[in-house]
Amino acid sequence: MKRTAQIYLDNASTTPIDSKVLGVMMPYLKGKYGNPSSLHHQGRMAKSAIEKARQNIASILNSEKDEIIFTSGGTESDNLAILGIARAYKNKGRHIIVSCIEHKAVLDPCKKLEKEGFEITYLDVDKEGIISLEQLKSSIKKDTILVSIMYANNEIGTIQSIKKISKILKESISTPIFHCDACQASGALSLDIKDLGVDALTISSSKIYGPKGIGCLYLNKKYFIDPVIIGGSQERGLRSGTENVAAIVGFAEALVISEKKRAKENQRLKKLRDYFLSKILSEINGVSLNGDLKNRLPNNLNISIRGVEGESLVLFLDSKGIYCSTGSACSSSDLKPSYVLRNIGVSSEFAHCSIRLTLGRHTRKKDLNYVVRILSEGVNYIRSISTIK
Repeated sequence: MKRTAQIYLDNASTTPIDSKVLGVMMPYLKGKYGNPSSLHHQGRMAKSAIEKARQNIASILNSEKDEIIFTSGGTESDNLAILGIARAYKNKGRHIIVSCIEHKAVLDPCKKLEKEGFEITYLDVDKEGIISLEQLKSSIKKDTILVSIMYANNEIGTIQSIKKISKILKESISTPIFHCDACQASGALSLDIKDLGVDALTISSSKIYGPKGIGCLYLNKKYFIDPVIIGGSQERGLRSGTENVAAIVGFAEALVISEKKRAKENQRLKKLRDYFLSKILSEINGVSLNGDLKNRLPNNLNISIRGVEGESLVLFLDSKGIYCSTGSACSSSDLKPSYVLRNIGVSSEFAHCSIRLTLGRHTRKKDLNYVVRILSEGVNYIRSISTIK
């Protein structure tokens, strides 16, 4: 089939790099290439660029500069938070609480910790993907050292009540450290750590039109952490390895731009998304929205279409130059139904019929009109040859 368009609707997976971001990165890919640990002029320029980027990020997060730890991205930051905090505070307690719909970058480290003797409580979610605050309260023990709840879900876009969760934890018997994965929330929601009440926060550059392979973990300075990557003194010894100066500079610029655009872009995306959903519902039968439309990221749609396997539909759309996914891009090769959808009560069969469409800065209304038409064609074609009913 001939590709007739290039419409990208997989912005929850990764975003194209902003031209301004690329512009600020270029000097550090060419002329200013020194190692930040070197004492000579090239090294000092690189070090200065990193510290300026760190300060810019800290200003947006309303944190102190030394509370920002640069990593290779969201996955490493989540790993560092879960493994690092748990191991650092294991003498205080070995109980951790997470939601059942966290990203695998949180869930898999928790499974690893279970093998090390930690107890993990997995909070349930309702049909919209929201945790029960009452279950959270009742799950906290004297030896609870860490709670990790994501700000917004990467598959269904559901937004958790982070401030309410923080209040509960601060009033609890053990006042556990509160980590929040904010990778999907970045660029759409406030990242003010004092307002949110979080002790640790994960951000990824690739979700905010910055370079891939860079992110950070905010960690309140009153807490310590057991490093996961060792062998150097970088990032105050908390994350060893020669810093990727160009990526760090680009990450900071991307976050600054995203913060400036946030309010206006949220309004535009929500209007477009709601229009898109209404068109899909009016022109295609058997469509269900997964998650809550109101308490949701403004660019996210996750739908199940009866009688249509999600993977087949993604490939059909791809042949027409329309790019989306069946769920989290990190597990797109896994043929098992989405654990996020299963945990909000979607049947295994219907979970296999889901696709995720996430809008971005370059999405326009005319693009969505075209997508609906092609989507309808794809649904009719797949239903005609499918055994799924």
